[in-house]
Parts: sequence; structure tokens; C-alpha cells
Amino acid sequence: MDRNLREWAEISQAEQAADGAIWVFGYGSLMWRPGFRHQESAGAALPGYRRSFCIWSEHHRGAPGARGLVLGLAPEAGARCEGRAFRVDRADWPEIAAYLEERELRGYAYRPAWLPIALEDGREVGAHCFVADPEHPHFAGSLPAEAAAAVILRARGRSGLNRDYLVQTVEALEAHGYREPELHALMRRVRALTGEIEAGGGI
Repeated sequence: MDRNLREWAEISQAEQAADGAIWVFGYGSLMWRPGFRHQESAGAALPGYRRSFCIWSEHHRGAPGARGLVLGLAPEAGARCEGRAFRVDRADWPEIAAYLEERELRGYAYRPAWLPIALEDGREVGAHCFVADPEHPHFAGSLPAEAAAAVILRARGRSGLNRDYLVQTVEALEAHGYREPELHALMRRVRALTGEIEAGGGI
């Protein structure tokens, strides 16, 4: 068992909140496609972390030799990442944990973490999160916007186009009243590049 999966198993067995609630924090595709049963969904914020396209994808949004980029959480003093939190039934947790392990941890530069989040109604709870692992070979780090846009424009994986992942994430943020200037600027650049290539007959 690799280090990510061992950490996930340990966190999955950890004591949950006093009321028995189990929460999962989504900041990328989990916001608009969680893929698991949940009892409640709420806007939430994770302090001390920033969302960015810092993870190489060779599966869902890219392929070996033509990698895409997906979002990861990187620690940053004073940062605040807004997303969605999902409360799940304890009886469903073993199945959900296995699903999330397969979706988020196999082959990706994530590590599981148990972190405090603030729900939109003022509650503060602990939640399962997936943060970037800078030691993983699929960690891309902070790429210049132009380079990231070029990768996202071209990449495609089993779950579809990399640019669709960007667009759907931005749309999910907007639907919940969140704005993230860096992601909006990246989407504008991808759309501009798409127009340039289409005008030149290259796509």
C-alpha cells in the first residue's frame, strides 16, 4: 500500500465530529460531480489553503505523454478556498471512502487530510480534504498562466476535455456566488487560444 492510501486508511478510521457527522470538502470536480450519496450539501471555506492547477493528470483529464492539469490545494498564509461540503451517513462511509480513494488518490499528487472548515451557516466542522503533495511526481507546482492555458487547451482524458473541467469548475463557483480572479483569467486565456486555433484551422 503506498503512502497516500495508508494515510487515507488512517484518517478514515479517525474519530469524527462529536455528533458523528462525516464531511467531505470539494473544491474542484467534487463541487459539481460528487458522485456519492450525501445527506447535506453546504457552501464552505477552508482557511490557509489556495486552489490552483498544480496537479498533472494522466487519467481523467489527460493521458500519458499528453498530460492535463487539475486542481489541488496548496497551503498559503492568509488564503481561503471556497467550495462545497458534503455530509455523509456514517453507514455509507466505508463505501464512499473506497470510491474517493479510487477517484482522488490513485495516481494523483494528492494526500488526504482532516482539516477544519467553516460552513456558510456559521458552523465549524472537520472535513476530509485532498491537498497537494509536492513530493509526488505528478505535482506540477505553480505554472505560468500562459503555460497552464496551453496545457488545458490541448489535453483530454477519460472524463473528457481538460478545458471542460476548467469551465465547469468556474461555473460551479459562480453558481454559488464565488469568484476566483485567477481561474476566471485562466478561462479567458483558454477561450482566447481556442479562438486563435480555430481561426487558423488547427483544431
